[in-house]
Amino acid sequence: MADKPVTAPVSAPVRRRTSGVLPLGLLLTGVAALAAVVVHADAERPPFQALDERWLDRMGGPHQGFLAGAAAFLDWFGGPLGVIVPLGFLAFLLFRRRWWSVCCLLVTYLGTSALVVQGLKHLVDRPRPANPLVRVDHGSFPSGHAAGAAVLVVLAGALLVPVARRRAWWCAGTLFTLAMMWSRTWLHAHWLSDTVVGAAAGAGAALVLWRAFMPVLARERRGPTVREGVPRTEPSLAASG
Repeated sequence: MADKPVTAPVSAPVRRRTSGVLPLGLLLTGVAALAAVVVHADAERPPFQALDERWLDRMGGPHQGFLAGAAAFLDWFGGPLGVIVPLGFLAFLLFRRRWWSVCCLLVTYLGTSALVVQGLKHLVDRPRPANPLVRVDHGSFPSGHAAGAAVLVVLAGALLVPVARRRAWWCAGTLFTLAMMWSRTWLHAHWLSDTVVGAAAGAGAALVLWRAFMPVLARERRGPTVREGVPRTEPSLAASG
């Protein structure tokens, strides 16, 4: 009689770690959608325009020295040339033949950039601050750089970072996203609310899609099923929690 394949169940601690992924993702996307409705009603003077203007005044300068270099680097990182990072990410996953991870990366990264960010930009059509210090495209709301940073943080945490190191990664990723948000306002490329909603929309969409891919990502990380009587090691659950 042929041996029956044995699959390794996902442990309860990992399920507890991932139980909040979908609610948090839905909350963040809901906040972004609500903000889009509010801004769309009056794109030039939304209710928080005064706060945006006060923050922009604080970002008045001087625009030189270390801060200028940091902002320029973050502008490059989140712009067209910054696609080198997700492409390297994609090449690594293809080399490892992690096909479901590749699919998750492409759907999340391209879907968030093309559908969520660009869709909101054209729907809301909010004017940018006057005299931005870098080249910008159409529409200020939301910030594509902030959204892209948040998406990259979630994707790397979901697909690359081991479960035991995720807490440190989320802290570092949050600081990186906040730095990107600061740089967009410091360069006068976006209002503060643009960056907040961009980060919320990017992280929210990425979390929802990660949860949708979670079952197949977990199976992919466990690898082929093992047979009874054959020793096995505990599976890596980096893609499932």
